[in-house]
Amino acid sequence: MTIVTTKGTDGSDQGMTVSAFCSVSLEPALILICIEQSASAYQAITTAAGFIVNILSAEQEQLARRFAIIDIDRFEGCGFTRSSSGYAILDDVLGVLECKRFTQYDGGDHTIILGEVETTRVASGTPLLYYRGGYAQLER
Repeated sequence: MTIVTTKGTDGSDQGMTVSAFCSVSLEPALILICIEQSASAYQAITTAAGFIVNILSAEQEQLARRFAIIDIDRFEGCGFTRSSSGYAILDDVLGVLECKRFTQYDGGDHTIILGEVETTRVASGTPLLYYRGGYAQLER
């Protein structure tokens, strides 16, 4: 599970929970996110020069739920630092992908955004998963 963060045209922090995320290419390093066109952060994410993909740990379900709520300040009470581009990097995430927007495509009621990965950071831990409409744990 991921939270994508960026800046709005007014400079405000914008972010949302995004479950549709995957790698696309190694050369160049590209990832894909899908954003519903009715999402509150849609305008910011589809027009910003770049964004951060924050990969959540299993302990961050409440954070994923918070960033899925509409009409609240999602960043209130959440710890974060800034990327070199000024985007929010959430505290204690398993991974961080700083991306510049590469291209985007219409996907029905969603927009498919390709991001070119510019920098990464990885920590060890268990990822937060979303499966069959709920949060799940990875079991071996």
